Order: sequence, then C-alpha cells, then structure tokens
Amino acid sequence: MVRVVMKPLISKIPLVGGLQIFFLNNPSIDFNLVGAADILDMPGFSDILRRCIVEQVSKMMVLPNKLSIKLSDEIPTVDLRMPEPEGVLRIHLVQAQNLMKKDVSMLGKGKSDPYAVITVGAQQWKTKHIDNNVNPRWDFWCEAIISSKKSQSLQCELWDWDPGMGIQNDDYLGRCSLDISQVVRFGRLDTWQTLQQAKHGKVQLRLSWHRLSTDVTELSRALTETLLIKTGDLSSAVLSVYIDSCKKLPNARVQSRPDPYLMVTVGKKTENTAVQLRTDDPVYEIGYSFLVQNPEIDTLDVKVLDQKTGSQLGQLFYSISALLKEKDLTMLTQPLMLQKSGPESKIILSLQLRILKEAIKEVDIDEESLEAAVSEPSPPTPSPSVSSAATDTTDGGASHPRPQSAAPADPLPAQPASSGDTELKNIEDSVQDDASQRSVPEEIIDKEVDSPQENQPPSGRDSPKLIHRTSSLTTSAGEAGLGRILLSLRYSMQNQTLYIVVHKIMNIPLKDPTNVPDPYVKLYLLPGRTKDSKRKTVVVKDSCMPEYDEQFEWVIPLAELHSRQVEVTVATHKGFLAGSPVIGQVVVHLNQYDFREAKTLWFDLMPETSPRD
Repeated sequence: MVRVVMKPLISKIPLVGGLQIFFLNNPSIDFNLVGAADILDMPGFSDILRRCIVEQVSKMMVLPNKLSIKLSDEIPTVDLRMPEPEGVLRIHLVQAQNLMKKDVSMLGKGKSDPYAVITVGAQQWKTKHIDNNVNPRWDFWCEAIISSKKSQSLQCELWDWDPGMGIQNDDYLGRCSLDISQVVRFGRLDTWQTLQQAKHGKVQLRLSWHRLSTDVTELSRALTETLLIKTGDLSSAVLSVYIDSCKKLPNARVQSRPDPYLMVTVGKKTENTAVQLRTDDPVYEIGYSFLVQNPEIDTLDVKVLDQKTGSQLGQLFYSISALLKEKDLTMLTQPLMLQKSGPESKIILSLQLRILKEAIKEVDIDEESLEAAVSEPSPPTPSPSVSSAATDTTDGGASHPRPQSAAPADPLPAQPASSGDTELKNIEDSVQDDASQRSVPEEIIDKEVDSPQENQPPSGRDSPKLIHRTSSLTTSAGEAGLGRILLSLRYSMQNQTLYIVVHKIMNIPLKDPTNVPDPYVKLYLLPGRTKDSKRKTVVVKDSCMPEYDEQFEWVIPLAELHSRQVEVTVATHKGFLAGSPVIGQVVVHLNQYDFREAKTLWFDLMPETSPRD
C-alpha cells in the first residue's frame, strides 16, 4: 500500500507545501524481462535482479524512508524531510517449534538448519542459522524505528540454510506477520504465531512498544532497562538528523572541484548520502534516524569525503549529550564548523533527540471516554439484536446472555457489562494472560466463552430475524450433538488477508470410552477447495475438549471476500461413527459478517456434507 501525505496546508495555490510519498511495507514487485535483458531472466540471476530492485525501492520510499517533493518555496525543506518517528518497536525473537524437515537423510530422518529474517518496512535483520534443529532457540534482539504505528506490520520469514551462494539455495520454512498496532495497544506482547505457507511450525515473539519523549528524566529509566536485558545493543533514545548542505569545502585537487558525499555514523550504523558532482557548496537536504544506546556518551560523526580521490574534506564530531541541554532536546537548523577542513568550511544541519519511554498500554480517546461512561452509567436503552450470533449489552450496563459472540473488537468492550468495575478488571487480567495474547491478532477473548451456558433461554428481544447455525442455545454439545468449535475471524484491509484462529472444541461426543478421539481441524476455502487453500491444526491426543489456539491466513482481495466460504472440518485419526474420520463440519459464509471488527464465535458442528480429501 502506498501512502501520499500532503503537508503543510498553505493559503496559496497549490494549497499544500509539499508531498511525502512512501510505501508502508515492502511492495511486491514483479516484471518480465524482454529483448536483450531476457538473458538475465534465468535462475539465480533473476532472483538477484529482483532483490536488488526491491532493495533500491526500499531505500528510496519504504518507511522510514520517504520520497519528499517540495511544492512551495515558502515551506522550509526541513519540514518535509526531517524524520518523524512515532516510537520504537523492540523485538525479541525467542524460538521456533516443530519446523518442517528440509534436509532428509538416507535413513528417512531429517532436520533443518533454520534462520529467521525479520522485516519492518525497509529495516531488516537476519539471525544466525542453527544446525540440525527443528526446535531452534535464537534469543535474538533487534529494534525497529516506527513511523506509522497504525499501518506498519512486522514480517518474520524462516529459512533452512543450505551451503552455497545466496538465498536461492535455501529452503522456505514459512512466514508470519503481525500488525504493529496490536503491540501498541497492549504495550507488551508475548505471542506464538503459526507459520503460514508451511505444513506446520510456529514461532515465539516477545514485543514491546516504546513511545518517544522529550522528558530528560526518562533517560535514567531507559538506560536501566537496557542494562537489565544485558544484550549490549539496545537503545535508550532516537536521534533524528537533517543535513541541509555544506559550505566552502576545500578542493581535493588543485584546480578541480570535489565530488563530495557525507558518511554519517552513530554507534554501529552508518548512512551515506548521494554524491554531489563538482561543487564545493553541496546541497543534500536529507534526513536520517539513528538509535542511540547512551546519549550521555555517544557521538554523531559526519565525514565529508571526495568520491574521486577518496580523501577526507572535513569532519564533524558532535556530542549527543549537548542536546540534553537544549529546549525540547532539539537543535534547529544552524551551521557548525567542520574540523580538518578549510578555514570557513561548515555544515548546516538540524538535530532532534527523543527518549524511549516505558512500554505500557496506550490509552486512546475512545477508552478514556469509555471509562467515563463506566463511572457514570446512563439510563438503560433497549437495543435490538442484529444477529443471532451474539446478544447486545444495553447502554445502561444491563447485559444479556452472549453464548455466541465471545470477544469485543477492542481491548475494552464497546459497552459496559452488568458490573463495570468487574468487567474492566477481567479485561486487564486477560491482557496479562499469555493464552489470550496468542489467540487472536486484534482482540481479547472474553472470559465467558470458556463455559457456554447449557440451558439458558434467549431473551425475547434478542430473537433474531435471520437464523444461523451458530445460534444454537439448546446445549453446549451443539444442535446436532457433535460438539461446538470456537473460531475468531478477522480481515485486514491493509494486507487483504483473512485471519482465522481455531481456539478450541467443546463436547465432542464419546460413543466408546475405550476409543477417545484424536481430533484435529482442517480448513478449506470455498468455492474451489484446492490443496493450496488447505490449512490444518496439530492433532490433540485422546481428548473430547481439545484446545489449539492456532492462527491461519489466506490472501483474499476485498472484492472477493463476500463470495467466499470457509469449510471447517473436525476429524480424528482413530475413526468415528462406523469408521468415518470426520466428527463434524461447519461452513462459514463470509458474507454474513461485518469485518470492520474482529469476531469470535461459537459454531455448532453438523454432519459432513462436503467430500473428503
């Protein structure tokens, strides 16, 4: 997805001072080579060429990089090109489990040599590979500067390392993705993500979101936190640098103007600007962001180099601690004298320092207004039921049975339950519960779904006009007596992806106490029912109440979403009811749900209607 930001607004035509154009995440780029270039369209060369093109696009206009276009001379260029990070995402890739075995030995056994590639926008990290292990533990830490917390996502790809040159020799082990907005919501998140495009496997990620502050008192806490983690490479602040230009540089050779470029370094990260040809007054107008481990001792190092000769034309050492004494930790555009250069050589730049705040749950305006509503409840107002899959809660706090809809779309419920304080406490407890964090990408499972009421009659005003199979309130074993399955449904407009989480199954009938089923769940996209759309959970041995908490995803264009269905089949390896492996089945019609918010629903298992594999 590409985003265009028009800012700032001005009173003259063209009404905006400039444009910022950028991709939120790395785009998918595909092309065909024709003519003389067709010689490069061969295995190995083609992959390298495509990867080089993607890397160049990332450096140019994938966050945090932006393509800035100035439309009015009234607007300072620094307003468009100074980086504006919203926060830092701290990533801890802990481990993976049950990965596919890609290196098969002569005896039929096999292993993999897995490594992970983590991508956030144009930022990418790669772990070391671990030999002969399908349950690797990396304990890998990295940090990503986030420019759009509501839109960016984290991608994690796993590969099996094989000897040879380049990634084309490595085998794919699967991938997972996570919206950063989910981490922002909770502050910290410890989650197991099921690998997609893989037969099996999952990966554990521990994530924390750190906002940025101009409060210097936050620095001691940030430094203490990095010392406790003991990795040695974590940051406590973010430095944004905007370099406007250099003035009166010396010549590298007699009677020859230099071709200067800048090498900007903070800590272990170095950025190089473009080369300005044959000038001693180069203009760069470029911004960078750097993670700073300790602002009290770290420095900004800027070297001015000549491309022709490789000689140094000047250098600037700037102690970042000086910004701690500036107002708002900001140094506005001003010239600084270059060292080891001409007598009047200078560099014009702006600097901005921000301190990482503690990772806590962010409270938005909606949640604050909700808390006010809980403290001062309004008179009850009847609310008709929209769907039989859930019953609604009135504005005044009176709640009705909700045997089907098990989760709200936000961390706090849209309307208070019978006791506001108790409901809020349960929600806070569920945020800390690992099981709830790993279950649904963008919601928390409400406590009451764990035990659906068996003989609870529906309220009169909750009687639906449209009856779905998911609305059975007769028994917790379901309408057909085959049990019930709890699913979460979510659609990401940004990624054009449908997410389904299989949580658990309740009350699978036990016909023979000596033959307890080994249930698993398989899912297909309809129509079509192809092998590519098949997803399958792990097998739970000897259980009539299995729990999975596995997430699956399908890429579906929004235009096709409401014409698709998902077939969910519960089966067992032991055979069931005269030898059939199928316990029950349900078809989820996606056109019956509003995917502007996530849904968590109980579905009754019905007798099999679709053909088996």
